[in-house]
Amino acid sequence: MTNQDAPRELMPFQPAHMTPAQLAAVSFLARYSGPTHHLYASQLRRWFAWCETNGIDALIGVERAHVELYIRSLTESGLMASSVVTMMHGVRGYFRFAHTDGLTPTDPAVYARLPEVHCDESRTQGLDRLELIRFLQVAQTITVHHGALAYLLGINALRASEAAAVRIEDHAETLRGHRVLHLVGKGNKPATMPITVPVLRVLEAGRGERSIGPLILRPLTGKPVDRRDVYRMVQRIARAAAIPRHISPHSLRHAAITNALDAGVPLRDAQILARHADPRTTEHYDRARGNLDRHGVHFLTAYVAGI
Repeated sequence: MTNQDAPRELMPFQPAHMTPAQLAAVSFLARYSGPTHHLYASQLRRWFAWCETNGIDALIGVERAHVELYIRSLTESGLMASSVVTMMHGVRGYFRFAHTDGLTPTDPAVYARLPEVHCDESRTQGLDRLELIRFLQVAQTITVHHGALAYLLGINALRASEAAAVRIEDHAETLRGHRVLHLVGKGNKPATMPITVPVLRVLEAGRGERSIGPLILRPLTGKPVDRRDVYRMVQRIARAAAIPRHISPHSLRHAAITNALDAGVPLRDAQILARHADPRTTEHYDRARGNLDRHGVHFLTAYVAGI
């Protein structure tokens, strides 16, 4: 059994047969489920593989210098700075919990230097108001499932995996006079949000005569969609709407947030719409939306030109 094998699955390994590194990996991954579990498992597999290649135990005897050499290898492999930071989330958590559990005397990753990421602006290509309107209108002309997906992404700001997971039962309840949508978001956090009349209309069209089961289905097979299907459906809508640039599911979430801000929604309420735990994340969308329109170069040009 090699270091690289350890984080692949939780169950096949019995604790009595695990190395300390494997036990730490399994213990760390057991805290997570779903996409987060798979993401951290893939990040640990890469760390274990690098350690095996370089003749290093993946846990015992690891020093900060080893972790920083690994970070350098990620950078030299061509990953962007933001991707390197993301790749280190699982590794840093692995060492943090190993130290907390008493498997290592120190945490070698806690002070390891990560590449600097400039995140003052969101670079996602969103849609302006007219593009968003056109996207929503065109989506409904393709199939009822495309229409339901477009509204969940572009109005309720759902993530791709969240939209794919919506079930008919999730929007059947009425609270304080509002039809609401129940969902489980990022980090397995439950959320409840109101459904406006236009959104409810397209969701009901997507539901048809069904009363239970996944809401959005593949139009040809009738099977539930997954994240890849969501991506392909968004691409199809964008082509049909003649939007001349790459549009992803996150572009629709981005559009929902920025257009809400343009409509005058306070930043705190936009944060609730986006379900951002940190208001600074929502502020990135606000800065990206206003940097070009409010840039000082406009005022300077007018001042110098005497306009």
